[in-house]
Amino acid sequence: MTQQGVRWSADQVLAMAPDAASRKAGSKLGAAGPWSETGSSDEGAVWGLCKGSGSKPYQTVVDIADAAGPAYKCTCPSRKFPCKHALGLLLLWAGEDGAVPAGEAPDWAEQWMEGRRQRAERKRAAPAAGAPSRSGDPEAARRRAERRAERVTAGATELEQRLADLLRGGLAGAEQAGYGLWEETAARMVDAQAPGLAARVRELGAIPSSGPGWPVRLLEECALLHLLDQGWLHRAELPGGLAATVRSRIGLSGTADGPPLRDRWLVLAQYDTADARLTTRRIWLHGADSGRTALLLSYGAAGRAPELALPVGLALDAEVSAYPGAGQLRAAMGEQFAPPAPAEIRPPGVTTAEAAARYGEALRDDPWLDSVPVTLDRVVPVPDGDSWQLADADGDTALPLTPAARSRPGLWRLAALSGGTPVKVFGECGHRGFTPLTAWPEKPGEAVALC
Repeated sequence: MTQQGVRWSADQVLAMAPDAASRKAGSKLGAAGPWSETGSSDEGAVWGLCKGSGSKPYQTVVDIADAAGPAYKCTCPSRKFPCKHALGLLLLWAGEDGAVPAGEAPDWAEQWMEGRRQRAERKRAAPAAGAPSRSGDPEAARRRAERRAERVTAGATELEQRLADLLRGGLAGAEQAGYGLWEETAARMVDAQAPGLAARVRELGAIPSSGPGWPVRLLEECALLHLLDQGWLHRAELPGGLAATVRSRIGLSGTADGPPLRDRWLVLAQYDTADARLTTRRIWLHGADSGRTALLLSYGAAGRAPELALPVGLALDAEVSAYPGAGQLRAAMGEQFAPPAPAEIRPPGVTTAEAAARYGEALRDDPWLDSVPVTLDRVVPVPDGDSWQLADADGDTALPLTPAARSRPGLWRLAALSGGTPVKVFGECGHRGFTPLTAWPEKPGEAVALC
């Protein structure tokens, strides 16, 4: 099928928006009014000129067939990725046939596309040409790894002492000390090149005075942090898979060295989390033939959205390679053999009781796991006092929604999609409850992104 024959839905386009403001602004530009000289090609390019506040229209072009997801270029000054003009152009293209006709790309769009093709060819040719890499000197790489391991060990030992001092002095002291103590400890873990430990220490600092029961929550998180410290300090005694998980949780990034698995990968969900330093994008995939679930991670610095973006509800023929670690689902995208396209694939579902059991089983391989990906079959969103839950339509069990899920607009989209009837819901199930990310109506219909 040529790219001209592949049409996304409006929901799939808007799922690419970096935030709610971009989604709203892009929706306003999804009509023909502000656009001129629009066009598209069988190779996957969509382009157009969008009238803005200046005298010259913005030149916008999208490469839909890019192997890492759609790529965008716009002459507007926005730092959001994709910008509202790219979203509006895709909405126009996804609408009625003829709104973005087939044609020959103008010079400015063709130059950008040609540059992308040349860079892709150079990247593919680099391994064959013997391009140098840091791994070319195994002995130097070994020495670097040993030096970092020594720093992490020193940091973990120091953190153990600080946790012991906290418990010896009593948890009430944590409330009096304030956040500064935790931030200083986290900075020490950064110096020790253990970003995973630093992140967990910062999370500890937000627990004191966070509401009723905070001492219990603080003690639980301290215990998990102590377990991670001990796992690192005794990593030589752990099974290989668990040792790899500990290294990952400490913050030592591995490589996706698993054998490439080719499949038709359904894009289950995509969402971003951000702090002052980094934006992290999580993309969940389901293998139609293998039944595997995979997690792709992409990062953007200084408030910029990550480049990797895949439309929810589409499927792509591609290879992924797994990262090491017991029970780890993280993978890296490999070669893509066709652009994302609509598909009638839906993941198999389980009951709410089975979902909770699946999380419990996963904790045996990774005690620091916050949640697991699960698809619930035939559930109904129902209010539960001031909260909400997903109840089995054919049973008497239910899963509560997480506090974060209850505050998102996606909850009302889920309730509207259900209307009191069963739906299939993909999301993350953990100790805080269930976070719905995507839903499908019981009758044939498109996926609805909830995040």
